[in-house]
Amino acid sequence: MACARPLLAALLLAGASTTHAQPARAAGGSSEPPPGPPLDAHAFQYGVAPVAEVVADPGDVCPGQAVIPCIIGGGGGLALRAGYHTRSPWYVGGAYQLTRHDSSNLLRLAILQQLRLDLRYYLTRGQRTTPYLLGGPGVALYGNEFGTETGALLGGLGAGVEFEVSRTAVIGAATTYRPMLFRGWTDSSGARRADRYFGFGLAHFIGLEVVLEMKDPLPRW
Repeated sequence: MACARPLLAALLLAGASTTHAQPARAAGGSSEPPPGPPLDAHAFQYGVAPVAEVVADPGDVCPGQAVIPCIIGGGGGLALRAGYHTRSPWYVGGAYQLTRHDSSNLLRLAILQQLRLDLRYYLTRGQRTTPYLLGGPGVALYGNEFGTETGALLGGLGAGVEFEVSRTAVIGAATTYRPMLFRGWTDSSGARRADRYFGFGLAHFIGLEVVLEMKDPLPRW
């Protein structure tokens, strides 16, 4: 009986140490967050961008020798975009942009609307800060409020940088050169606009934007 007492005490101490050790390991394991999707995973990416549309040269829309005021100046607004961020360096999507412009009081509320194909080529992958090239064709409408006085074909070429705040949110900035080929029209003052190349005229814009986007990782397939 005397020999059994030390053996019983040793067994009780061993059981107590095992009981305390298991919750400690469990607590340690639960404190680690589950791994997020890899930085180069494909995803549906969408967001909004405050933009400034700077007129680098109004060209044939406001010829330099004309004495009448220019009907299109700089402006600002918002761009909405969505697209597919592939596993490769490419992003393919679309963008709708709405900007209000200075029209020298020839229009009550001058609005330029753009609908563009949004293409990006990322120069690096798997890093939180990623530079990219961007561009794509599109169409534009310009007029008073949401009316249309003229339309344009446009192209774009630029560069930007993207920073991953988290696995599902990115911020960034970009700048783009956009030539716009406007269809000729006569404005409210009776002046003929953009009527040089067979009824069309070219103007040049620089777009500046701050990018705020979300990434929704897609399942593997």
